[in-house]
Amino acid sequence: MALTASSLAATEAGRAAVMGGARALPLAEAVQRSRLAAEAVIQRRGKETCLRGKLTNALLGLSASCEVAAQKDGLCALADQAVVQVGWSLAFMDSTAQQVLNLIESQPGSGSGPGSGSGPRN
Repeated sequence: MALTASSLAATEAGRAAVMGGARALPLAEAVQRSRLAAEAVIQRRGKETCLRGKLTNALLGLSASCEVAAQKDGLCALADQAVVQVGWSLAFMDSTAQQVLNLIESQPGSGSGPGSGSGPRN
């Protein structure tokens, strides 16, 4: 059975949806959601279970967005690795969150300019 470009795209999108049920967002939006979730974990803004869910959902979305965008950088690889782990301890969440922030900061154009989502903090 030959795959056409459209059936291959549908298969890939379906696979991303099945992997975690996460909807692929524009990559920049998925990165921003991951940044916010990682910051929430580091700053303990919520109960541990809520933080686990926030980080898990953000990284599932990032993984799906990376796949759709055919992106294979370190941040995407981290998301792919993290989402298949079971039993996220607080130490794992802290480590993963810090890695997410470090990788986002090391990306070209990740400065605090307009649209980066990081403005002055009060």
